[in-house]
Amino acid sequence: MTQVAFHFNAPDKLHYAARLLRKASAQGAKVAVVGLPEELQALDTQLWTLSPQDFIAHAAWPAQPQVWQASPVLLCETPAQSHHREVLLNLGHSVPEGYGEFARLIEVVTVDDAERQSARVRWKHYTEQGLNLLRHDVAVQG
Repeated sequence: MTQVAFHFNAPDKLHYAARLLRKASAQGAKVAVVGLPEELQALDTQLWTLSPQDFIAHAAWPAQPQVWQASPVLLCETPAQSHHREVLLNLGHSVPEGYGEFARLIEVVTVDDAERQSARVRWKHYTEQGLNLLRHDVAVQG
């Protein structure tokens, strides 16, 4: 059963996602990131510029097959494009199709009212599926 965690009150969704990916990468996790094309492109830039000391190995769909297969972080529009099934990071506003194939699902939600409302819909969907959800308040964590 997929473990679902919501990270609420992120001041900057892409910067927060990049930090999560840095942590996951350091722990050896394989992550698929889904979202709108413009979000994924902006995240790609974030991953290159997060800090001078960090490089987060990643590939964006479509990439050369050898690069795609070797990358621990995959930026794709749908989970079906990813061969990873460990962690799915959703930057989108809807329930990602096929999320149940992943061991973990992470939802990042900013303070934007519309985004919070769409997160409530996703939260309701996951609880109706019988999943236990974890809630992380980014504002409290600091």
